[in-house]
Amino acid sequence: MQKKGLIGSAFAMGVLSLAMSSAWAQEAPKLTAEEMEKGKQIYFERCAGCHGVLRKGATGKNLEPHWTKTAPDGTKLEGGTLKLGTERLEKIISYGTEGGMVNYDDILTKEEINLMARYIQNTPPIPPEFSLKDMKDSWKLLVPVKDRPTKQMNKVNLKNVFAITLRDAGKLALVDGDTHKIWKILDTGYAVHISRLSASGRYVYTVGRDGLTTIIDMFYEEPTTVATVRLGSDARSVDTSKFKGYEDKYLIGGTYWPPQYSIMDGETLEPMKIVSTRGNTVDGDYHPEPRVASIVASMTKPEWVVNVKETGQILLVDYSDIKNLKSIAIESAKFLHDGGWDMSKRYFMVAANASNKVAAVDTKEGKLAALVDTAKIPHPGRGANFVHPKFGPVWSTGHLGDAVVSLISTASDDPKFAKYKEHNWKVVEQLKMPGAGNLFVKTHPKSKHFWADAPMNPEREVAESVYVFDMNDLSKAPVALNVAKDSGLPESKAIRRAVQPEYNEAGDEVWISLWGGKTDQSAIVIYDDKTLKVKKVITDPAIVTPTGKFNVYNTMHDVY
Repeated sequence: MQKKGLIGSAFAMGVLSLAMSSAWAQEAPKLTAEEMEKGKQIYFERCAGCHGVLRKGATGKNLEPHWTKTAPDGTKLEGGTLKLGTERLEKIISYGTEGGMVNYDDILTKEEINLMARYIQNTPPIPPEFSLKDMKDSWKLLVPVKDRPTKQMNKVNLKNVFAITLRDAGKLALVDGDTHKIWKILDTGYAVHISRLSASGRYVYTVGRDGLTTIIDMFYEEPTTVATVRLGSDARSVDTSKFKGYEDKYLIGGTYWPPQYSIMDGETLEPMKIVSTRGNTVDGDYHPEPRVASIVASMTKPEWVVNVKETGQILLVDYSDIKNLKSIAIESAKFLHDGGWDMSKRYFMVAANASNKVAAVDTKEGKLAALVDTAKIPHPGRGANFVHPKFGPVWSTGHLGDAVVSLISTASDDPKFAKYKEHNWKVVEQLKMPGAGNLFVKTHPKSKHFWADAPMNPEREVAESVYVFDMNDLSKAPVALNVAKDSGLPESKAIRRAVQPEYNEAGDEVWISLWGGKTDQSAIVIYDDKTLKVKKVITDPAIVTPTGKFNVYNTMHDVY
C-alpha cells in the first residue's frame, strides 16, 4: 500500500468540500522570528513551486490559513468530521498525497515537518516586488563580449556536452558526453530549473529557482561564467531569440515572483524591459500571482511562447520591436506548466495540469488548436514525439496523478500523415505505468525505445526505477530498470529518485539522474539504449542532488 493513500484522499476530499469563505476562530500556532525565517526558506525550496508563493495553489492544493488551521470540532464535511491543524498536516507532509506530492519523511527531519505544519497555518509573507532598477543593480557583466574568445579554445565536442543541475548545491555540472568525464562544475542559482542553449550552441543559459540567471561560455579552455543577473526571487524559465536575424539578440526570463517576464540583451544579460503578467484568469477572476511557468522560442516567427500558470493564458510575444512590444493572449486552461513542440515544430503542447488538459497552440496561425482532456495532472517536461504505427505522429505526456502515459495524436502538414487526421488532438492510447508520479518522458528519432520515470511516487522500488517501452510493440509491459541498484551505490535510508532520461547527441545512450539526499552519494547512470545495459556510472562526490540534464544538441534542436 502506498503511504500517501492513507491520508491523501481524505485530505483532498475535505479541502474540496470546505467553503472558501470559512474562517476558523482558532489562532494559528505561534512561531518565533527564527522559526518563521526557517519555515519561509523551506517553503521556498520545497513547496512554493506547486502551491505558490501566496499559497493559492496550482499543481498543489491551496494552503492559505482558512484551509490549514484546525477546523472547529463538529464541523461536518462530506465523508464525516475532519480536523486539519498541526497533527494532520504533519501526516500529509510526511506521507504525501495521491495527487503527486512526495513523502517528505525522508527529506525533512521530524522537527522540520512539525515546523512546516505550523508555518503553513500562518498568513503567508508577501515577498517584495522586483523592478527594472533592481534587475540593473543585480546585473554583473563579468567578461565583455569584446574580451571573449573569437573561436573555440578547447577540443570538446560541444554538441554532446550535458548540462546537469546539482540542485541543492546551487551548481551546474558540464559533462563531456563523449568521454563521460566532468568537464567543469560552476556556481549558479539555487536549484537550476532549466538550461537553455544559444542558437550557436556556444552559450549555456541557466536560471535558478532563486531568480539568478547566468551565461556560461563554452569557447574557453574551461567553461566560464561571463554574466549574471537576478530576475526576481523565484524563477523557472529562460530562452533566447532564435528566429533568423535575431539569433541570441535577446534573452527572456519568466518569474514565479514577482509574476512577470523580463527581456535582456542575449549576450550580456543587460536588463531591457519588464512586463507584468498579473490579470484575469480564463474564468474572468483577477489573480495576484500569475506565474510564468515556461517559455519557448519559435523558429518560424520572431516570437516567444510564454505560458502563464494561474491565468491559463498563453502569450505569443513578438520581439521584433522591443520598444513597442506586441503580444497575443490565447485562452486555454488553468494551471499551465511545462510542454514542448510537436514533431512538426508548428504546435506547442503545454500541460494545464490542474485542469487535466493539454493545450495545443498553433504558432503559425497564432491561435489555440485544441484543448485535449487527459488523465490526472499531466506533467510532460518537453514531452516525447514519435510516429505511432496506428495513429501517426503522437506527442506524449506522463502524469503526476495517474499511472499512465498519454499519447496524443498531433496534426501535420505532411501529406503522408493525412490519413491520421481523424485522430488529431485526441488521446489515442495510454501506456500503463506501475504507479503515478511521472515527471519526464523521452525518446529519440534513432531509437525504438520510449523511457519514462516515476520519481514522485512514494514507493521506493517505483521511484528508484525507470520504465522502457518497446515502440515496436507498445502492448508489452515496459522493462523496469532499477537505477539505484544498477548504480552500485550502497543502500540509502532516503529514496534515491531516478529522474529525467536524456539522450546523447547520437541517440544511443540514455542518461538518468539518481537524485539522493543532500548528504548521500548521488550518481548519473548511463544506459546503452539498444541493450538497456549500464554503460557508465558517474559517482563523483561533486555530483550532489543531480536532477535535470540537458544535452546541448538535443536542447538546441528540440529533439525529444
